Amino acid sequence: MNFTPPEQSGLQWLFLDLNSYFATIEQELNPHLRGRPVAVVPMMTDHTCAIAASYEAKLYGVKTGTIIRDAKRMCPKLVCVPARHDQYVIYHNKILDEVIRHTPINKIWSIDELSSRLPPNKRNAESVTALAQRIKAGLRDNVGTQIKCSIGVAPNSFLAKVATDMKKPDGFVILDPATMAEKLFALKLTDLPGINVAMNERLKKSGITSVEGLWNISPKHARRVWGSVAGERFWYNLRGYDVPDTETDRSIFGHSRILDPALRRPDAAREVARRLLIKAATRLRREGFFAARLNFSTRIIDPATRMETRWAAEARLPPAQDNFSFLRALDEMWDAMMDETRAMQMRKVSVSLYKLCRDGEITDDLFDTASATVRKQTAKDDALSAVMDKINTKYGAESLRLGVSPKTQAGFVGTKIAFSRVPDLAEFSE
Repeated sequence: MNFTPPEQSGLQWLFLDLNSYFATIEQELNPHLRGRPVAVVPMMTDHTCAIAASYEAKLYGVKTGTIIRDAKRMCPKLVCVPARHDQYVIYHNKILDEVIRHTPINKIWSIDELSSRLPPNKRNAESVTALAQRIKAGLRDNVGTQIKCSIGVAPNSFLAKVATDMKKPDGFVILDPATMAEKLFALKLTDLPGINVAMNERLKKSGITSVEGLWNISPKHARRVWGSVAGERFWYNLRGYDVPDTETDRSIFGHSRILDPALRRPDAAREVARRLLIKAATRLRREGFFAARLNFSTRIIDPATRMETRWAAEARLPPAQDNFSFLRALDEMWDAMMDETRAMQMRKVSVSLYKLCRDGEITDDLFDTASATVRKQTAKDDALSAVMDKINTKYGAESLRLGVSPKTQAGFVGTKIAFSRVPDLAEFSE
C-alpha cells in the first residue's frame, strides 16, 4: 500500500464532534432544560432507552442505551424529552453552514461528526488552534449558545477523530506526528474507532493487549489478525498515514420503528408498516432507484410471557419504484404472518427495499409474458405515485395519503437519524 506518511502530510485533518448533540439541541430549544440532566427518548415510557443524554445526565452514569427506568434510579431528577429528529437535521444544516465559513468540509460522517482537510496555510499548530477557536465561537454566536464541540487535529481523519475523544466536552487536541505515539499509547484499544469488544478479544488472542502492542506489529501481521486488508489499513491509519476512505454504494432504502404502546395492535401496526414502506418508496423515487426485493420483519410479543419472537419474509418482484407494487407485496407477507403467528401485539416493524438498480440498468425478461392489462396497471401505479410525491412536496406531508395515517408520540413515522445517515429535510414532509 502506498499512502502519504505522517512526516510528509503534517497536521492535515480536522475532525469535529458535536457534544451530546440531540440533548444539546433540546437544551438550546428549551431554556428551562439548560443545566439539567436530560435524556432524549424515542417515546415517553420507562421501558424504552435513552438515545442521547446531556452531560449533566452523564455525570450520573446515564448514557445512550440506558433503560429509562434504570436511568431514573440513577438520576432521580432526570428530564425525559421525546426525540425531534427534524429539529436535529435543521440544526445540523445550520452547523454545516457555519463551519464551512471557516474551513472546507470534506466528509459528513454522521449527524454530529464531520471532517475537513485543512488548507496548506492552516497545517501548523498556531494556525489550526486559531481556526478551532473561530469555529467554536461561530457555533456559539451564530447557531446556539448551548452548542459545543470537541475538535481534533492530526495527520489523518482517523487520528483526528481519536483526538476528539481525548477531551470532552468542548475540547481541542492536536496529535502531532512527532509526539502522538505517547498520547496514543495511553489509550485503551477499545478507545480506537473500529475496535469493539469482539475485535478486542481477537487482538488479545493474538497477543496484542495495548495500543503500543498494535503499533509495533507489522502491516501484514495486522492483516492476518483482522483476516482482511482492513487490518492493514487500520495499521496505517494508526501510524498517521493518510489513507483514502473507501466509498460505498447505496444498497438499501428502509425504515423501522419501535411502536408506541397505542400502536402495538396488529391493525395499527399494519398501518405503521405501510406508512414506513411508502416513505422508503418515496426516497427510492427521489434518488432515482428501482428495487427488486422487499423485506418485512416484525417483533411479536407473547401476551402470556411478554417474550418476543421475530418474524421476517422477503418478496421478490420486477424492479419497481411505485407505492402500490410494494404495498401489495407487503399485504401478502402481512397476511401470511398473521396466519402463522396469530399475533396479538407487536413491538417493532421494519421494511427494507434492496437489490437496487437505475432505470437504464433494468433488463427486460427474455420470456416476459406480462399482459397488456398488467403493463397498463404498472404505468398507472407509477403515474399515481409521482402525483402523490408532487402534491405532498407542494402542500406538506400526507396531504395525499393511502389509508389511515398512524398518530405517534413523535408526530411523524419512519424518518429518523441513523448512525451514519442524515435524512434530508424533505423526508420529514414525505
